[in-house]
Amino acid sequence: MKRLRIIHRLLKQTGAHRILLGYIAMFFVCAVIIWIREPGIESFGDAIWYCYAVVTTIGFGDVIVTTHLARIVSYILSIYSVMAVAIITGVVVNYYNQVVEMRQSETITAVLDRLEHLTDMNQEELEKLSETIRTMRRRR
Repeated sequence: MKRLRIIHRLLKQTGAHRILLGYIAMFFVCAVIIWIREPGIESFGDAIWYCYAVVTTIGFGDVIVTTHLARIVSYILSIYSVMAVAIITGVVVNYYNQVVEMRQSETITAVLDRLEHLTDMNQEELEKLSETIRTMRRRR
């Protein structure tokens, strides 16, 4: 739950939440248009299912559209889906990369601080510092 709050806050800070909300609205608007205009889709649930198949690029084939308007709406929805998912994924991945870099930077800073006080350390502290440096080398 904490990670979802972090992602929510991140999307809000970057403005990507607008893209996500716009995407969700676009999804349902497309479903309504397809439901109204496509004779082969009999319920709103079928329209949602069809839009899901379009968005995930799975294309089950159990529900298809035949009108030009529904096909155009499907193209628009699929293109918008690819862009929205790419942007939101990029924002989240960039955030986690920054978190990892900050942690590494903090670790390096802590090690450097301990190295400055090397002469004040006892044997146990020196061994712990040595192990930390070995661990850092293995990660590289």
